[in-house]
Formats: sequence, C-alpha cells, structure tokens
Amino acid sequence: MSENPSHQPIDRLSETQTVIVTRAQQIYVSWYVDVLIYTVILNLFAQYSEAIFFESFTISILTALLLKLLLVLIEWLEERVQHYFEQKEGAAWKIIGFAVIFGILIVGKLLILEAVNFVFGDRVELGHFVQVIVLILAMIVTRALAEWIYRWLGKDLGNSETA
Repeated sequence: MSENPSHQPIDRLSETQTVIVTRAQQIYVSWYVDVLIYTVILNLFAQYSEAIFFESFTISILTALLLKLLLVLIEWLEERVQHYFEQKEGAAWKIIGFAVIFGILIVGKLLILEAVNFVFGDRVELGHFVQVIVLILAMIVTRALAEWIYRWLGKDLGNSETA
C-alpha cells in the first residue's frame, strides 16, 4: 500500500514532507526560542556571577522578555541606519555609517541597563557595562548556535529522495 490515506499520519522518518510556515509562526517561534535561551543564559550567569542577580525565576523570564524586545528594537534601528548609509556614496559616508552603527550598539547596551533598572529596580542586577556586554554576547552566540543547529538539521544529508 503505497498511498497514505489522509486520516492516517505519516510516521516514517525517511519521508520528506513540505511544511508551510507563516510569518506569524516564524516570529512566534523566534520569540519563544530566544526568550528560553535568554532565560537560561541569564540564570546561568546569575548562578556563577555575584554581579548578576534576579529576585526570582519569574523576574528572570520577564527580564528575558524585556531584553528580547529591546534587542529587536536596537536591531531594527541598526538595520535602518545601515540601509541609509548604504545608499550614500564615498568613503566618508561609509566611515560615518560604521561609527553611527557602532554608537548604536554601545548606546543600546547602556539603554538596556537603564531600561532593566527602570522596569525592575532592585529586583534585577545585570552587573556593569562589561558584564552586560558579555551577557548579551553569550545570548547572541547561543542564539546563533541554536539557529545553526536548526538549519543544519534541515539540510539534505545525502537523502536522494528529497532532491
């Protein structure tokens, strides 16, 4: 029996199925995964660093949500500025563009510190500027690693049926 009636799920791992994912699903999964990654990273840093503190696990999750929101906004601004400077011609504009984007990244980290302090006050301590940079770099690297693994798992690993 080579056909699969629509009422029976395909449970064989060797078959390839096309899955359509909407933009809303992509955004949801991105936020879901990133908040989980950020929560884990935040709590690992809190466990092993005296400079980082959360009053509760719930506060760490809310901090991860706030960080995700702020990082999305900073990334959006950075992309807009980069696009603006890419339209300009000349070496001077490229240098100015690089300096402005670098400034956005640095000021963005300071804004993150202030926003977390404003929203959570004494219930959260992310350390100082250097700890925040290391924390955010750890989040970015972990997120990139998770995305790389996800994409690697989606590659055709020599299965001739999927070509």
